[in-house]
Amino acid sequence: MKILLTGASGFIGTTLTRYLRGCGHQVVALQRGNGAPTPCWEPAAGHIDLTGAEDVQAVVHLAGEPLLGRWTSRKKRRIQDSRVEGTRLLCEALAARNDRPGVLVSASAIGYYGPTGETMVDESSPPGDDFLAQVAVAWEGATQVAADHGIRVVPLRIGLVLSPEGGALAKMLTLFKMGMGGRLGTGSQWWSWIALDDLHAIILYVLNRPTISGPLNAVAPEAVTNEDFTRILAKVLKRPALIPVPAGLIKTVFGEMADATLLASSRVWPGALDTDGYEFRFSHLESALRHLLGR
Repeated sequence: MKILLTGASGFIGTTLTRYLRGCGHQVVALQRGNGAPTPCWEPAAGHIDLTGAEDVQAVVHLAGEPLLGRWTSRKKRRIQDSRVEGTRLLCEALAARNDRPGVLVSASAIGYYGPTGETMVDESSPPGDDFLAQVAVAWEGATQVAADHGIRVVPLRIGLVLSPEGGALAKMLTLFKMGMGGRLGTGSQWWSWIALDDLHAIILYVLNRPTISGPLNAVAPEAVTNEDFTRILAKVLKRPALIPVPAGLIKTVFGEMADATLLASSRVWPGALDTDGYEFRFSHLESALRHLLGR
């Protein structure tokens, strides 16, 4: 396939590009900047030029402002606008073409459900009402114009992506390797994770499955508590994990982001993938970490 990719310079986009090309597909990156080599876009300015993306058969949309950092009002606006307005701009441009792609896989997040506590949720569950949930609802809603013009749309509700190349795991490794790791807060919050290898495979699986449309949870079937995640990571690294990080300290450093992500309990089931028969490469956290970390 010829695949248009946004967010190609991010850690998921970079590795996904290598994976798709290794599978024999042609990847065309939608580059940032007004005046950059085409195809290019500048979502904040409402500019997009899809010259050079003619006859793409699929689009994978990953672009968005990173969540990490204190959520000032300006940061929250960038988080929302980069996802909602950027997605709307892309989808309107795709819908306006005569050579529309057959499928759009558009990143979303399990933050759609809000904090779920001990309750297991799947794609049929309602959205939450916190900031991230509101963003995810609007983010997915922005793809409607593409669906209205016959493009198969799959919003991919992505969990905690595990990779030593980026994301939360990469940031945790230094402390854990030094024996300074520990649970966050009480450690009772559920973390729904996905190995980077499975995320790559799921994206390609969805591109090739014309029967799949609508939201899809990209999480492994085995959610774990933060305390169990900490214990298993320490076991794989053969290091102690005896230094818990108090919730108050996390909130002091990260503010609202801490309650919405690091300390939030999110127990999510990959219902659509399970029903469709997708076979996870890594269903269990320990085997995923051993693979990813070469242990």
